[in-house]
Order: sequence, then C-alpha cells, then structure tokens
Amino acid sequence: MDDTTLRATLTLCLMAAFADGDKHEREREEIRRIAQGLGSDAAVHLPTLYQDVLLQRVTLEEVVGDLASPNSRQLAYEMAVCVCDADGALSEKERHFLAEARRALRLDASAETFDAQARTLAEAPLAGPTSLLPAAPSTVAASAAAERSPTTREPSTSVDTAELDDRILKAAITCGALELLPETLSTLAIIPLQMRLVYTIGQAHGYELDKGHIKDFVATAGVGLTSQYLEQAGRKLIGGLLGKMGGGLLGGVGRQAVSSGMSFATTYALGHLARRYYAAERSFSPQMLKDSYASILEQGKGLQGKYLPQMQQQASQMDLTRVMALAKGWR
Repeated sequence: MDDTTLRATLTLCLMAAFADGDKHEREREEIRRIAQGLGSDAAVHLPTLYQDVLLQRVTLEEVVGDLASPNSRQLAYEMAVCVCDADGALSEKERHFLAEARRALRLDASAETFDAQARTLAEAPLAGPTSLLPAAPSTVAASAAAERSPTTREPSTSVDTAELDDRILKAAITCGALELLPETLSTLAIIPLQMRLVYTIGQAHGYELDKGHIKDFVATAGVGLTSQYLEQAGRKLIGGLLGKMGGGLLGGVGRQAVSSGMSFATTYALGHLARRYYAAERSFSPQMLKDSYASILEQGKGLQGKYLPQMQQQASQMDLTRVMALAKGWR
C-alpha cells in the first residue's frame, strides 16, 4: 500500500469515527492520542489527518479519489464499517455516512454482506456458552432477572479467584491471537470478547450487567471502544498486516513488529480490573478505576512476550468462521 492509499484509508476511518457528531470528549481525546501515537511517519502524519477531519477540511470525494484499486476501496470501507460498529450502536448519521461511502466507492453487493457480518459481531450476546469463557453459574432465575435493574446484585457464593484468573488469561491470549490476524472483522471481534469477559466476571460476583453498564465501566477506566479499534487496526494497517487474504495470514503469524500486542494487555487489564471492582462491590471511584487500570495494563504489557507463542499458535488455527463463532458465544 503506497502512502497516498494509506493516507486515504486512515482519513476515511477518522471520518467514520466522527460521523455521528456526538463523540464524548474523552473519546475524542483518545482518538487524538492515538493519532499522535501512530503519526510518527511523516508521509502519513495522522495528527494532521485528525485535524483535517475534525475541522472538515477534507471531503469524502477527495478521499475516494485517492483509493485507486477495488481492493483498496473495499478495505477502506471495511475499516470504516468496523469503526462505526465498534461501540455496538450504529446511529442514523453513521448509517447515512456508510451509505454515502458505499456509493462513492462504487462497491458491489459484497459490501452489504460485510455490513451484516460486522453487525453480527457488534450485537454479539454477552451471555451464552463459549469454548473461551464458559458461562458462570447464574445467581438468579431468568424470570427474576427480567424484573430488576441490570446491576442489581444478588447474594453470590464464594468466587473462585483462581478460575477467574484463568479465564482472564485465556481471554487475553485469544484477543492477542485475533490481533495477529489480517481480517478487519478479526480486529472488531476483540471488543465483544472483552465485553463478555467483564460480563462473566460481574456475574460471578452476583451482578447482572447489560452492555450499557459495561461500556460505562470500560469508558470510566479510560478505554474507548471506537478508539481501541482505531488503534489496533491502524497499527496493523501501517505495518502492512491488515488485508483480505481469504482467511490466511499475511506474512505469517507473529509479525509482532507490526502489531503492538496491546490487545493481550488491554484484555488482561480489563479482566483483572473488573475482578477487583466487583469483588469490592463497585466501591472504586472513577480515579481509582483509571489508576488501577493503568497499573494492571503495565503488568499485562510485561506478560505479553511470555504468552506470545500461545497467541501465535491460536492465530494459526483460526479462520473467519471460528472468529465469528467465538464472538457469538458458540462452542
């Protein structure tokens, strides 16, 4: 991918990130931080692209004009879809933006198929069995759950901390493996797996959560869903790992110079933060959540190299069908 195509693809992603016009200030700050972190290459210089998009100094037609090949247009569109779907709530403004992008990029029916796959991931259920994270025993009957607040706590039996630690590590390894895959949907699948991990931990401590409460928990810790996808996919794109290869791996598994390995560390940190938070009956202040997350994240970064071989092994055995099944909670 040449610099012009790369710049246009990243610009379209940033346009998608701000398409709803209603980004929270902390999410805007995260996107700005990521643009600065990924913007060391003067040929691309993401901070400038970020300002151009935020101040509407670039148009969709200009971006499309720099995407010459059908493959580059398809990849750029796929990334834009995933950016819009990352927070699980596609607004009307985002729908309109994606429809305009499809038209301008002159994409065929395969774009609609991709849209449907992305929505399946974005709407993946929190509960349900999966080979990654078996569902924790429910603490209440389903009929009672429908009648109470999603965050009402029921008396719970003693929590097996060792079991939860094992689940957190397995989830972190799987999300790290997804980060090594070239498909855009593989990157998007990391988010529902992280949300299910938090849900499972909350349930183990007697809390029945919904997606809104989990999003608030993650955001308060300082993790934006849209910005997380942008960071993961942006690193893979700049490093040359992201692309459609029929389910295969581009350049082989484990090109860790391409990817930051942040998915392992982020998942590890969110899991252990959730375990501490719900064990303490949600008594953490917002600042305590942020500080604890930052501390555990550093621990996760330190462990990433140790578990890289397991991530590589999992990645070598994954394809898109397996990714979709994991995110949907199938065995």
